[in-house]
Amino acid sequence: MERVFGPGVARRTLGRLLEAVLASRAEANAVFDILAVLQSEDQEEIQDAVRACSRLFGALLERGSQGATRKYKVWMRHRYQSCCNRLMELLAHPSFQVKELALSTLMKFVQLEGAHPLEKPKWEGNYLFPRQLFKSVVDSLLSLEEDRSLLLSQFREYLEHDDIRYHTMQAASDTVARVANGHPEVPLTFWNNVFTLLCAVSLPRQESDISNFYVKHAVLSDKWKVTHLKEHRRAFQLMWLGFLKHKLPLSLCKKVLVIMHDSILPHLAQPSLMIDFLTRAYDIGGAVSLLALNGLFILIHKHNLEYPEFYRKLYGLLDPSVFHVKYRARFFHLADLFLSSSHLPAYLVAAFTKRLSRLALTAPPEALFMVLPFICNLLRRHPACRVLVHRPRGPELDVDPYDPNEEDPAKSRALESSLWEIQALQQHYHPEVSKAASVINQVLSVPEVSIAPFLELTAFEIFERDLKKKKGPETVPLEFIPARGLLGQRDDLCNQHFTLS
Repeated sequence: MERVFGPGVARRTLGRLLEAVLASRAEANAVFDILAVLQSEDQEEIQDAVRACSRLFGALLERGSQGATRKYKVWMRHRYQSCCNRLMELLAHPSFQVKELALSTLMKFVQLEGAHPLEKPKWEGNYLFPRQLFKSVVDSLLSLEEDRSLLLSQFREYLEHDDIRYHTMQAASDTVARVANGHPEVPLTFWNNVFTLLCAVSLPRQESDISNFYVKHAVLSDKWKVTHLKEHRRAFQLMWLGFLKHKLPLSLCKKVLVIMHDSILPHLAQPSLMIDFLTRAYDIGGAVSLLALNGLFILIHKHNLEYPEFYRKLYGLLDPSVFHVKYRARFFHLADLFLSSSHLPAYLVAAFTKRLSRLALTAPPEALFMVLPFICNLLRRHPACRVLVHRPRGPELDVDPYDPNEEDPAKSRALESSLWEIQALQQHYHPEVSKAASVINQVLSVPEVSIAPFLELTAFEIFERDLKKKKGPETVPLEFIPARGLLGQRDDLCNQHFTLS
């Protein structure tokens, strides 16, 4: 088509060409003119051409092969394939409007091609879905060069359909395997795009919820895998395991661990298969280890995972930085759960209690409001550890026998020590901290004190709370004898030797 300028000219021309192709097969060559506009550099013209292609091939797919010769069908199918290929390329267009329109058009073709397949099925009742076209769409969304997070957020609405979600999981698994095997160094952009897509996949809770299909079928057969929740869970598991087996950037590992306990593990067919990833993450140390605790907690308590070195590594995570990390609240919530069992040996609980007491000496006040009740709760749960506070007929200690540098809590000699650090905190500059530390001087009450209100406490909240307290005297006395004049009283030394002129 010859390029013409002017408002609406391209649109009217495309409309005439479209009507001509649909009206007569003799005008089929006009399809080339429509496809040529898809190559335009003008954004408006591209959008008009995409809409024209949507109407054209949508109508042809619905019409099927009625009355058409085989030669015409093959020829038009090649034009349809050229259109789809160009639409895939437009998913990388600088304009988001063009990307969005190209994606919606491709998904329309997926729906129509599933309902009206290009090839007649070999068996009646066979499950029909345009896997090849849809896989190409997913491949294009998982770009290696460009961040597609915004476009993937638009694709998310299609994942509400059960068949789209199922085939997305399969296509994503294939794409990750192909890219990882074909590139010695996979770009971070690709991993981020994959993670964005995988996070958008959420499985239904029960099989009866699987009824919303994007490609419409007259009757759903029980023989189709896409109708069974266990097959969705299996595809979900393969997708995540295939993603996590590769060496991912540390920043991405943290994002995965944040959602592991509530968005991944509950939907896996075999949650225990995540043990390798979680133990590798737990061994990294720092914030990554803190985040891995949630997943390990689920595997240990709900799936009978055995982890012999678990408490030793948990003990190793207690260092001064634990009070300042972003995930402090989550860590202490889980540590409280792990140390709640009354069957833990006394030496182990004593080691945790002593380590926390030692760290409390340099902890900020907002952390102390949580740590001090935490320590008292440990003493309440494990009476054998109360010798750290009161040891009848105990020997006089010149030095603390506890070894803070020992990595093994069994060898730290914590049970031979005392909680002198808590007594030192009774002289803390903040009166509320001093009061909390003084609780240990009394007989500890049987009910535990919940640490939940203190987990998210910040220095700003403490400051705000202090400001709202009832104020004292309006004026604070600073001098017994009020000063008069710039140089003070007449008898002042300064007034005797200096005068103002």
